[in-house]
Amino acid sequence: MNPCPAPPLTLPEELLLLGLDPVRGRPLVTRPFLRYGLAGAALADLEAAGRIVEQGGRVAVARPLPLGDPVLDGALAALPGPDKHHKGVRAQRWVRRTGGTVHELCVRQLEGRGAIRREARRALGLFPYERFPTGPVDLAGPARARFKAALDAGLPDPRTRALAALAAACDLDRKLLPGNGHRAARRGLRRLARAEWPAHAVERVVREDKSAAAG
Repeated sequence: MNPCPAPPLTLPEELLLLGLDPVRGRPLVTRPFLRYGLAGAALADLEAAGRIVEQGGRVAVARPLPLGDPVLDGALAALPGPDKHHKGVRAQRWVRRTGGTVHELCVRQLEGRGAIRREARRALGLFPYERFPTGPVDLAGPARARFKAALDAGLPDPRTRALAALAAACDLDRKLLPGNGHRAARRGLRRLARAEWPAHAVERVVREDKSAAAG
């Protein structure tokens, strides 16, 4: 009997694979920025599954039924439940507050798939941090190939547009499309990030962090 095929990657998992250096296991962008992107990716997946609605920058749960995926069900549980007013929570606030939670859910899921390994390290022998190099099952290589093929095809479907917008929103576009030859493509992805509401929420939180750091 053939083994059951592995379930497809969620958007947060795919974005995390794109955002990690496969050898060093470190984020290719500022760590909080990538985590904001993962939270935005969870919102995009939950909206596509009909579990949440967005209006005026606020997110509300429309159907609290679990999807059977630990990453998305964990993100759904972190959203306020539906009420008679359906006010929900501001997307930016949720992205900032929940990025770390979604990141941990993704790491556990990708560890279980064999796609990454969790390594505990200490900077200067004192400060603990973690790295996530590629595991025995290469899912990062195919994810990058799919991303490139989608870009070459003009982002032909909503899922690839959402992924590309989120990559741009958390500054990952500069790593995936480096150099002057991709400048026009990066500008297009930045416009897309402002048009897709989950990515726009991420982009605004990233911009707030940059302004605070500059100030």
